[in-house]
Amino acid sequence: MILQTFCFGPLGTNAILFGCQETKRCAVIDPGVGSAKVLLGVLRDKELLLEKILLTHSHWDHIAGVAELKRETGAAVYLHPFDAQNLEYPGSDKIPLFVPVEGAHADELLQDGQILDVGHIKVHVIHTPGHSPGGVCFYLPEQKLLFSGDTLFRGTIGNLQLPTASEESMWPSLKKLAALPPDTQVFPGHGKETTIGQESWLANAKKIFTE
Repeated sequence: MILQTFCFGPLGTNAILFGCQETKRCAVIDPGVGSAKVLLGVLRDKELLLEKILLTHSHWDHIAGVAELKRETGAAVYLHPFDAQNLEYPGSDKIPLFVPVEGAHADELLQDGQILDVGHIKVHVIHTPGHSPGGVCFYLPEQKLLFSGDTLFRGTIGNLQLPTASEESMWPSLKKLAALPPDTQVFPGHGKETTIGQESWLANAKKIFTE
């Protein structure tokens, strides 16, 4: 499997390139500020075909490179419908933009439980609202990997004080993640990797974060 992580922009947003070693088909998750040129260089140098841009949610720091990357590669953009408007009109979620962000159109709207193909890799979509209404995680069961966006970080969770965040939506989302195998490696939208097993508090997150 191809797997490479990058950190971009003023908020240190993680962009993740992953793909199928056999077919050279790949996807990028959350290309942030200043990411497009770097990612394009990697794709060219490794002779990879970018076929999908997968978005965990539409906050500006996760989508700033989408329009350029889509324009240069023709890759399709995938996003949950609840976040689609903010991708087209960045800032419509009332979160201030630190930098100019070009809008883009989602080519496919994701649904909970959907399975995507990236070469021979199966990617399961888990809808995890809370930090954002259209937040999703991407789960690769055969590889034991979870790309958690801003739903789950090492030792904590995504900001619930933002205009479109919902505490009551977050707790069921975290319970979904708590049910994954403990040896699942987690790559979050910010910060370092962890595992589901290391985040043993997940099932009790509501009590921990509201008391």
